[in-house]
Amino acid sequence: MRRLLSVFLVMLLGSALTVVPATARTGAAHQVTYDKYSLQVDGRRIVLQAAEFHYFRLPSQRLWRDVFEKFKAAGFNAVSLYFSWAYHSPAPGAYDFTGVRDVDRLLRTAQQAGLYVIARPGPYINAETTGGGFPAWLKNVPGRARSSEAGFQDAYREWLHRINPILARHQVTQGGPVILYNAENEYQVNTDAAYMQDIQDQARADGIDVPITTNDCCDAGSWSSTWATGPGAVQIPGVDDYPQSFECANPDAWGPWGEGLTEKLRDDIPVFAAEYQAGAIDLGNAGYDKCRELTGPAYMKYFYKNNLVTTGATMFSYYMGYGGTNWGWLAQPNDVYTSYDYGAAITEARLLTPKYDEFKRQGYFLEAVAPLAKTDAAATSPAAPSNPALTTTTRANPDTGTQFVLLKHADRAATSTDDATLDWAAPDGRHQVPVRVRGRDAHVLVAGYDLGGQRLVLSSSEIMTHALIGGRDVALLYGTAGSPGTTILRYGSRPEVKVLEGAVRAAYSGNDLRLDYDHDGLARVLVTGGGRRPLLLLLGTDETAATFWRAETGFGPVLVRGTELVRSATAQGDTLRLSADTAAAGSVEVFAAPAARRLRIGADDVRVTRTSSGSLLGATRAAEQPGLPALTGWRSRAEAPEAAPGFDDSRWTAADHTTTNSPHPPKTLPVLYADDYGYHYGNVWYRGHFTATGAETRIDLNAVTGLRGNYLVWLNGRYLGTAAGGVEADAGDQANPPNPDPGPGHFDIPAGTLKTGTDNVLAVLVANMGHNDDWIADDLRFKQPRGLVAATVAGTVGATPVTWRIQGAAGADKVRGPLNNGGLYGERTGWHLPSYPDKSWKTAAPATPGVTWYRTSFRLDLPKGHDIPVGLRFGGDPSPAYRVQIFLNGWNVGQYGGDIGPQRDFSLPAGLLDEHGTNTLALAVTAEQPVAGPGPLSLFAYGSVRGGP
Repeated sequence: MRRLLSVFLVMLLGSALTVVPATARTGAAHQVTYDKYSLQVDGRRIVLQAAEFHYFRLPSQRLWRDVFEKFKAAGFNAVSLYFSWAYHSPAPGAYDFTGVRDVDRLLRTAQQAGLYVIARPGPYINAETTGGGFPAWLKNVPGRARSSEAGFQDAYREWLHRINPILARHQVTQGGPVILYNAENEYQVNTDAAYMQDIQDQARADGIDVPITTNDCCDAGSWSSTWATGPGAVQIPGVDDYPQSFECANPDAWGPWGEGLTEKLRDDIPVFAAEYQAGAIDLGNAGYDKCRELTGPAYMKYFYKNNLVTTGATMFSYYMGYGGTNWGWLAQPNDVYTSYDYGAAITEARLLTPKYDEFKRQGYFLEAVAPLAKTDAAATSPAAPSNPALTTTTRANPDTGTQFVLLKHADRAATSTDDATLDWAAPDGRHQVPVRVRGRDAHVLVAGYDLGGQRLVLSSSEIMTHALIGGRDVALLYGTAGSPGTTILRYGSRPEVKVLEGAVRAAYSGNDLRLDYDHDGLARVLVTGGGRRPLLLLLGTDETAATFWRAETGFGPVLVRGTELVRSATAQGDTLRLSADTAAAGSVEVFAAPAARRLRIGADDVRVTRTSSGSLLGATRAAEQPGLPALTGWRSRAEAPEAAPGFDDSRWTAADHTTTNSPHPPKTLPVLYADDYGYHYGNVWYRGHFTATGAETRIDLNAVTGLRGNYLVWLNGRYLGTAAGGVEADAGDQANPPNPDPGPGHFDIPAGTLKTGTDNVLAVLVANMGHNDDWIADDLRFKQPRGLVAATVAGTVGATPVTWRIQGAAGADKVRGPLNNGGLYGERTGWHLPSYPDKSWKTAAPATPGVTWYRTSFRLDLPKGHDIPVGLRFGGDPSPAYRVQIFLNGWNVGQYGGDIGPQRDFSLPAGLLDEHGTNTLALAVTAEQPVAGPGPLSLFAYGSVRGGP
């Protein structure tokens, strides 16, 4: 019966039950194991370094590859992926995995980029998405969400049995990229062990055989004490940590959560920072640049390195690597607006930031230095600083003896710069070296390490990477600009030292070659002889180190500097071909094997010469700058015929329910909750009919919309005004008990408006801003209603009976999905679509209270072979008098307005934007009062590079 019902719903909604290939194997199968130190693939230890990415926040398949390649280029070896149930399921039994929802393609793209995948299918994901990833139709299902109760169990099993088989055939064990399966998400309060166990049982039944993990929130409150073993326990529990919290308005504040250390939950598993802060939601509307500052390189250096050495974590997943866009009605209403930039290392427009540079410095280190994957804590640190302002913590690999010394301030809030001498009992001998630490910084220093064919005794510079290139070791070390650096190497006999560039002092004694220098620009030292193969030592600052890129080729590894990005490199004959992005004209240098004598970057042959360092040196061309058209020729048309008394609403849904599945009882009958009638996203219209007695004086309404929502009211076509929608408080919130009057609006009936003894029409337009998440596993939160919760036409002799009809979105968009459209008349009749004929519309005019649409078209022909992210900018400051839904070629790419958030720039991603053709912008302006229009609008380019995805 369920199968027949599913098929019927699919036919009714126009969605398709996806037919998928029997196998998705693209490589050899591998085995995934783990012990107390780290994950292992076929017995090889790895430090897992993942960045979070939400494919549903970037509905352009071409750009998925761009983000994945940028992750890989920063040294990440994995991507963490939430899978949103709501994004794929518009109704019970209906699932769509096509187009921008093609999960098979997503996973193939990740593998092609060289990334493992941490798969996170929920069922609950949070992610500041509407409903926390739960489809809104789930609000009508009996049984408490996030529990083993029967109604919810049937629903979530249906979702898992659709997504799990896709994930299963893309596992590492099947030749794919999925290396971990994350069950549920931040499941801590009101826990249900049977639910957690069943999720895992369903996964195993569907073919999941990689380790199952979870991310326990807030210092591992439940997993470390209750569920470490037994029913519901996963193989590798991990921890959420957000040590900087979300106070973006004060980016100079240092995190409130102590040292931000991820707990080791069991002795038999690796330490897993399953969701570690790499940005912030913008709770105070400070703007995401402030969030990026709050969680910038200083924070990353201190907290990430502290986690690596102090706790010995070898599994990391950073939230977010790339945030993206809450297009359509994707966002939950309480914490976010259209942009989900998150202050991430890669901006919403896919630009790289200084945070990306720090990820790359640390990522290359984790990738290159294998002993990090297996370390034990040292009882006492072998490196003692002479200045008590500084402190050290040490771990060592039990097999190789390699030491990893974390050098930082003793006071985590210190802002001073302090010098010291480090008395270091390294595995190859005791040495004293000068060090300098700037406040809110930290350094991971290495001793006793076989650096390729070299023996690194110790270094007070940090290792970024090293590689065997053309028969010699090339190592890149770095430190804070102006700080002293010492590197000591061991040789069997005196080597020859040649300083090719920079000021480096060399001394050889007792088999140790000591190099002293200050970190300044880039120094180059060539060391030959001494019983070892040659070494080219590159000594730079943080900034110069960040200019390097590493890639693998048929010539072996290569290092490149002077490009904005290196995506990949290949060897073809004597030519090294780089897939790279370049912005400004300048030099490009490549450290490659001598067999590489020519260089090609993209479509350009680059003329090169050989330097004294053995590298190839050439020059890049500047990227072209686009000429973007002005946005002119706007046409407009007022809508809202629904407000007119003569509008035919006979085909609308009768709102006549007297009961509801919601735990919030209605304040008046009938039940007017939009979800109860199948209208889940965007705006909803109500029309109430009543026969007036003449004694009516007031209309009293309540609406729950989620934060930032509102509603507009008309009586017999006369505009009465607007009110702010409400938000019910969370259950159990003692400081904010449930609000008995969540979104009140009281409207006096103007004289002459009523039609006594005949039909009167009350029209109400309600903006649903999205559905609450279910973070505390509480139906009172998740199942809060949306739409009208009370409606009374009151007068001197009591309330007048009203019959209601309701209308929302006209079905799910087959291309863009159910989250794209709401119930505005223009949305239901296609005014947002590029194909809509608007020639009869008039030249743009001011907007009156209600809804006015504006449309124009523009043509682009961006330079070929370039990546040029384009945005739409609203001039002036956002006004609370109106809100704008922005449609690009039919895609709802955002909402603008003073009540929405601080955002004025909106990303128009390639794929949605035709970069070589005609594009249509349609703006739906909902005004609370007469306004001139949405203000001056213009297109702008976030940047321009040659290359791109």
